Amino acid sequence: MSTAAPDTFDGPIIHAEDLWRTYEMGAEEIHALRGVSFEIQKGEYVAVMGPSGSGKSTLMNLIGCLDTPSSGTYVLRGKVVSEMDDDELAAIRNREIGFVFQTFNLLPRASALHNVELPLVYAGIPREERIEKAKQALEMVDLGDRVTHKPNELSGGQRQRVAVARALVMSPSILLADEPTGNLDTATGQDIMKLFERLHEAGHTIILVTHERDIADHAHRTIHIRDGQIESDERRTA
Repeated sequence: MSTAAPDTFDGPIIHAEDLWRTYEMGAEEIHALRGVSFEIQKGEYVAVMGPSGSGKSTLMNLIGCLDTPSSGTYVLRGKVVSEMDDDELAAIRNREIGFVFQTFNLLPRASALHNVELPLVYAGIPREERIEKAKQALEMVDLGDRVTHKPNELSGGQRQRVAVARALVMSPSILLADEPTGNLDTATGQDIMKLFERLHEAGHTIILVTHERDIADHAHRTIHIRDGQIESDERRTA
């Protein structure tokens, strides 16, 4: 497995234009997103920040193809995601997006290797190729010597590294991390952020959703969401 996702597409990885997401709560309409527009280029490292209720989780769900906008256009690597049905969304999630969650979401009785294999199983990859790719992904996150260990035999930081390996194994267009250090102590969280920096340097596109300023500061660009709108979009100067 290459260290960066192979990608011949030369446009923006993400093009979002006038995204709205409205929820019906009885007779009331809740506007979680209000006309959000932005682009993310291949190889960017972007943090999405905002307080609770700001709309950042809704935006993450749209970026991750877990939900579709009420109106507006979302284009992922040239594909108009906002018009896809559930089957198409599931396929693009498995191929294009690697998810890293705060709670790791590992199978407790499965080895690290089998946890990392899972997206390849869903994709119908043959067993020998699956095992090889999963081993390579674990080596990328410095867990090549932990392939047979189950989650309860690993530290919190190691569990999150297994989750990162699982996210990487399909060579996705985007690594989408939701509060990836939320369940880790400060030192372990910093180790995970160093891993993300290394992956970014290898060419991966990373989108990090967080409410913590010190975590967002690792990214090279920060999009601030408030009341369902982009409040600011700042790039870090060298």
